[in-house]
Amino acid sequence: MTAVAEPPAQPDYAYLRIEHRGPISWIVLDRPDKANALSNAMLDEFSDALARLADDGGPVIGIRGEGKGFCAGYDVDQVGTPKAADPVADRERLARNVNRYLAIWDHPKPVIAAVHGYCIAGATQLCVFTDLTIVADDARIGEPALPLGGGYIAPLWAPLVGPKRAKELALLPGNTIDGTTAVEWGWANHAVPADQVVSTVEEMAARMARIPADVLRIKKLSVNRTMDAMGVRTAAAAVPEMDALLHLSPSVQQLREWIGEVGLKSAISEFRKPPGRTQQ
Repeated sequence: MTAVAEPPAQPDYAYLRIEHRGPISWIVLDRPDKANALSNAMLDEFSDALARLADDGGPVIGIRGEGKGFCAGYDVDQVGTPKAADPVADRERLARNVNRYLAIWDHPKPVIAAVHGYCIAGATQLCVFTDLTIVADDARIGEPALPLGGGYIAPLWAPLVGPKRAKELALLPGNTIDGTTAVEWGWANHAVPADQVVSTVEEMAARMARIPADVLRIKKLSVNRTMDAMGVRTAAAAVPEMDALLHLSPSVQQLREWIGEVGLKSAISEFRKPPGRTQQ
């Protein structure tokens, strides 16, 4: 009789889990009480999971979020704020985040994101570097609610959506698009009803798994080499400098002080208000 292969050992993660389902191994962001916000610990676990799945699990990797949405972006209390007025350390911190996502780009297996609910700020960076992105048609995808940095999120969109749309995303505070628009813009591959996102990804993974793993690897690498030649990796390496530059600007420091005075929810609400019309 043919021996049945033992499933890979499950690591003891606190903020995500790995689910092996046939040809796909899911990395599930599992911090729903915090909108799956990316804390330092979760990011460390995410990098570890990617590394493990290079050799373990199915031939395709999926990423999805537990609860009401995919991910609300970086945990502002931990990841989104520099610890001190040190632009060099801030740049290194920001570059480390981008490099976590470049590991998706460089991963030997195809990686598919399954997005439902919301996908904000740093979570959109993650999806930029996945090989395919399937979104719920009613998902909300976009910028941080408050303009506390600059040149960190939208530039990574530019190779997918073009400069005009990347600037539209960047220059309107808290700007979002729905899943259908994300496909029209080229940020995502397909928009489907929310209850079909996971099944659509699993069907695509099953089709991919018919191709030998080494062929999948080279097909992915060949497209990435073309994008690298177009400057995608160089652009990704530049975004930490742009963001670190603004973190210490007087205007951003004043904005942080104002947020501390009025509270985060009130500040977000203020930026979401439509501009008042000038009286005639």
